Amino acid sequence: MSAAHVEFVEMTGHIIDSLLLPKVLDAILSRGGRYHIETLRLGERQDDTSYARIEIQADSAEQLEAILAEIHPHGAVPAHPSDCQIAIADMNGAFPDGFYCTTNFRTQIKLAGEWIDVEDQEMDCGILVDPDGPAARCIPMTAVKIGDRIVIGRQGTRVFPPEAEMRRHELFEFMSSPVSSERPKAVSVREIATAIRKTRAAGEKVLAVLGPAVVHTGGGELVAQLIRAGDINIVFAGNALATHDIEQAFYGTSLGVSLDQGLPTDEGHEHHLRTINTIRRLGGIKNAIEQGRLRSGIMYECVTRQVPFVLAGSIRDDGPLPEVITDTLAAQDAMRRLIPGVGFCLMVATTLHSVAVGNLLPAWVKVACIDINPATVTKLMDRGSTQTVGIVSDAEPFLRSLVAELNKLPVS
Repeated sequence: MSAAHVEFVEMTGHIIDSLLLPKVLDAILSRGGRYHIETLRLGERQDDTSYARIEIQADSAEQLEAILAEIHPHGAVPAHPSDCQIAIADMNGAFPDGFYCTTNFRTQIKLAGEWIDVEDQEMDCGILVDPDGPAARCIPMTAVKIGDRIVIGRQGTRVFPPEAEMRRHELFEFMSSPVSSERPKAVSVREIATAIRKTRAAGEKVLAVLGPAVVHTGGGELVAQLIRAGDINIVFAGNALATHDIEQAFYGTSLGVSLDQGLPTDEGHEHHLRTINTIRRLGGIKNAIEQGRLRSGIMYECVTRQVPFVLAGSIRDDGPLPEVITDTLAAQDAMRRLIPGVGFCLMVATTLHSVAVGNLLPAWVKVACIDINPATVTKLMDRGSTQTVGIVSDAEPFLRSLVAELNKLPVS
């Protein structure tokens, strides 16, 4: 039986060893379609790319559309793409119907017959086209304004998914399968240290996303060392991390537990609230440092060394500290402003912040996620952060090993 609806698509790159071509063919069949590989040119060397032209057959327009939607993120694009389609936003805070939904992979759109890169790549956004020239960028739904030119449909769009080459020399190639506590941690930490040094050598920034367990486990001073050494350039966290970090500086405790003795202190349960109150009375963290009240810790190093930070609020926060951004959308925007230029992200002991930041990062930013709970890393990988590598470890032992490995490496 001949198919009533046919589309030709093309794929270019390392589509064989990355398994992208088999994924596309499997998706066609699983959707009830049929395919014929019209052209297949295989690269002869490891660095050579391959090319495939595939005829897709479907019994209805709806079936063909479903197939094309599924294979598009794998890099399969129409053989003769036209310019992208644009609709004008008719209200604030919402896309036009049928808007193109972005991935975290590098994306291009076709304008006036030319392919251009989409800037500020981020998943789960739309694409805003500049009215004054050939430029486009990702835009979150809440930032849409009436009159914005928004890409709709997949016509004239293409993505470049990561190509997992068969040569797996580095940790982020070799260890991209689901996380396991059986991984060789010493090797993993060494590779993360090397990745941080390479990021600095490339003139890019290292972002640290930190949870309060960093302080609870005794790792606060280790993070401070990383900031002083220039190995952490941006910090994202919440009210708890900053509060317990400053509590340690004021009282030597975290949640009332002595970090030297590991035992609860008298009336220690009040320390975090007294810490917040003190900082609020002083007018903020920076004022506390300028007045000589805060003399150590992660937040101290961030302020004194001009390392930008974002503290995103939560419904469960006490206080919070004056610097905490309690508007969720404002916190997202503050993070977005700092992400350009980030080449490596270190996430330690924070599930919610790790997932939130993972949603904002483009796929080419490598991520190391360290948590005592394997589910945290699994959650990141399930929602699309394929660039994530995980280590199952408590915060302090990992940070101590990381500092030791970085101390062995030269600073470029």
